[in-house]
Amino acid sequence: MPMRKLREFLDSHGVKYYVVSHSRAYTAQEIAASAHVPGKELAKTVIVKIKGILAMVVLPASRQLDFELLGAMAGSREIHLADEREFANLFPDCELGAMPPFGNLYGMEVFVDEELEEDDEIAFNAGALTELVRLSYADYRMLVHPRVGKLTCNR
Repeated sequence: MPMRKLREFLDSHGVKYYVVSHSRAYTAQEIAASAHVPGKELAKTVIVKIKGILAMVVLPASRQLDFELLGAMAGSREIHLADEREFANLFPDCELGAMPPFGNLYGMEVFVDEELEEDDEIAFNAGALTELVRLSYADYRMLVHPRVGKLTCNR
């Protein structure tokens, strides 16, 4: 089951969460609609390369990454969207496009858009294109220790 690693991690830290099953969806906006979650509350995971090293960026589903803002936060102009072939093997327990925003479980630095801090909860893909996990944003931040800042410009 794709969610096993995440579930074990959350359970080992005593975090309360719940799983939302929904019909198969591929884009973040389709997932939000299928699971009845507002697009600004659903987090999507984007994999980038910063100076050749893979990193995870977590954004509201309704937003697009601003590479200049990420570059300023990361201290590099050398940032590119990673090709799926470059990271697919890092997430053997996940369906492609359904990676949960827990880069710490995969040895990756995590950058989070500050807009996600506006809600008490965060919802995200749980390793499958048919499941979401919801948990408190405070718990997410405590477990992941992401770098948080402004990463989108289309508010």
